[in-house]
Amino acid sequence: MEAEDTIVTWCVGHLVTMCYPDAYDPRYKKWSLTTIPFLPDTYKYEVISSVKKQFGIVKKILTDKDVDTIYICTDSGREGEYIYRLVAQQAGVRGKRQLRVWIDSQTRDEIQRGIKEAKDDSEYDNLGAAAYLRAKEDYLMGINFSRALTLKYGDGISRVMGTNYSVIAVGRVMTCVLGMVVRREREIRDFVKTPFYRILGKFSPAQDESGETITAEWHAVPGSRYFGTPMLYKENGFRKREDAEALIAELREAAARGDCRVASVSRKKEKKNAPLLYNLAELQNDCSKFFKISPDQTLQAAQELYEKKLTTYPRTDARVLSSAVAKEIGKNLKGLSTLPMYRPYLVKILESGSYKKIGNTRYTDDKAITDHYAIIPTGQGLNALPSLSETCAKVYELITRRFLAVFYPPAIFDKIAIEIQLGTEMFSASVRTCVDKGYLEVMEYSFKKREDSVPAKEDEEGSTDKAPAFLPSLKKGTAMECKELEIREGETKPPKRYSSGSMILAMENAGQLIEEEELREQIRGSGIGTSATRAEILKKLFHNKYLSLNRKTQIITPTLMGEMIYDTVYCSIRSLLDPKLTASWELGLTRVAEGTVSEAEYMEKLNGFVARNTNNIKNSNFSAVLSAMYQKDSQYYRTPAGRSGGTRRKSARKGEQNADH
Repeated sequence: MEAEDTIVTWCVGHLVTMCYPDAYDPRYKKWSLTTIPFLPDTYKYEVISSVKKQFGIVKKILTDKDVDTIYICTDSGREGEYIYRLVAQQAGVRGKRQLRVWIDSQTRDEIQRGIKEAKDDSEYDNLGAAAYLRAKEDYLMGINFSRALTLKYGDGISRVMGTNYSVIAVGRVMTCVLGMVVRREREIRDFVKTPFYRILGKFSPAQDESGETITAEWHAVPGSRYFGTPMLYKENGFRKREDAEALIAELREAAARGDCRVASVSRKKEKKNAPLLYNLAELQNDCSKFFKISPDQTLQAAQELYEKKLTTYPRTDARVLSSAVAKEIGKNLKGLSTLPMYRPYLVKILESGSYKKIGNTRYTDDKAITDHYAIIPTGQGLNALPSLSETCAKVYELITRRFLAVFYPPAIFDKIAIEIQLGTEMFSASVRTCVDKGYLEVMEYSFKKREDSVPAKEDEEGSTDKAPAFLPSLKKGTAMECKELEIREGETKPPKRYSSGSMILAMENAGQLIEEEELREQIRGSGIGTSATRAEILKKLFHNKYLSLNRKTQIITPTLMGEMIYDTVYCSIRSLLDPKLTASWELGLTRVAEGTVSEAEYMEKLNGFVARNTNNIKNSNFSAVLSAMYQKDSQYYRTPAGRSGGTRRKSARKGEQNADH
């Protein structure tokens, strides 16, 4: 597209890629243990054949003698930087002024600001270095480890799978994620349910005729003859039903004697603030939970909203605003106030002026932002709303309500906790009632039933109990009556399988599925992969048939192939399965981007890791051990014996680079 003094052209994702090893030397085309580790001194790149025409157009413009200034408007992140630098390198761009446009949304104002404030691209050299290193890391691990493991152990997997050939594709992030899923599946498989028996009682004040009761649960506290005994499963349950029945017989005698009173009452007000804003991982988790869509589908929806100017940049790790954005946030709010669904909330926010102080709250923090602030609605592009798909409209509502909630006061709850002594034993109960909905008022989603309108993570915070009328008047020493005692049988539960959403959160948190928001924020920045790549990693694992995704429930389970690859890596390069180690590689790339670690330092560490582990695979042999492990794995699956293995070399060639990228 050409104007008087400006030409606009575009990439279509990547136009240039790293060459396969045989571009360095034809002998690398044949997979052989004698030609690895493959660690080139200088890396070769080539134009992707399917986009040669577009590369030709871009090259012609970038090298045109009449073009003196290049504005780089690729994605504002590490991969966007890499896309342009590869193109400029391959096109041979020389002697041009190259300015980097860095934007957070595609609104007219933001694009104009980005062009006006564009910095020399040399200021992003560290980010560019991190991008090149990420690609080299995935390439070296993919090429060397996939070839070494396939040549050593591929035949053993083929025998179990009934195929002609099996490629063992491994990668820095991909294999670690596979390990998390396989370990969880094996924990579930090995789990033995333990039954336990709790005792519940219904109580009301003596002489109370309302018929209302409060349900309290027995606990073995100091003073109870059961305290610390092996009869207990936990302090509130017995291992055997007969022990629970024996205690109930004693408690009924105490109830008949009238030996029942309130031992303590405590009342307190609790405040619950609105959650932090969405980053991509949190959004993917909630979309998996609410709409049963994959992280990849969520990213597509968020990207569409961004491109239609409705929301800000989606590939962000931050959950807060920058101070600069906080000062201008009134513009976003005023734009949203034209939408009937949100107008009642906006009236309150704009009248209260709460938005003017948002810069002094936990929702604004420049230190918690690397490339981009949280995902929020722009208040613009609203004409595009009617054309959105149902999924995109729901995702927009999630983002908008989470955004509006931060301008609302906290929800306030009254919590009354009581302890009731029956004989020598203690029962406890707590009742929580909402006295001011605060931000929860905004979280009533149009796509959920009224009574189920709060997200699962907010449910506990938003839930309220129906308090009996007598509760506020109870005080220590009040005589009580025990109306009923019952045994409630329960059983221990195995760990939950990962869903596509909880997997993204676990990746963000270095392999830990942390439910508590504050703790998640404390370790943020030490995750596996990046917000831009996590969905793609999962997609590859499903595509390679190492993991299975139940599209209805979004639950992830391993396949037989996935379990066998886990075993192979466990025996050969165990460190590749360690989430903390994998996260440390990602942290290293961040340090390069920040300029605190040099490119040469990182490359030396990387080459050493790849060479050491490739040679370890070559010099060891776990075939006998792995054969037994594969047989054990296969008992949990229907072995697909007899199925065709497909073409040998084509699948092998795909496998070695089909690691993380």
